[in-house]
Amino acid sequence: MVSNIGVPGFILFFNIILWGVGLFILYIVIVAAVKNGINKSVVGQLIEKNYGINANIKTFLDRDLDND
Repeated sequence: MVSNIGVPGFILFFNIILWGVGLFILYIVIVAAVKNGINKSVVGQLIEKNYGINANIKTFLDRDLDND
C-alpha cells in the first residue's frame, strides 16, 4: 500500500530528485563549456569565417523571464 511506504520511500524519492537536479546542473555546465570552447577555438572561428554560421542561436536557456 502507498500509506506503508514511510521514511525509506521518502528518502528514495528525495534521492531521485537530487540526482535529477544534479544531472540538470551538470548538463547546463557541459553545454556552456562546449559552446564557449567551440566558439572561441581556432577551428570554431574558422568555421564561422568560412561558412558564416550565426552564433546567436536561441536555446531554451536563453528564453528566460529575466530577458523579457
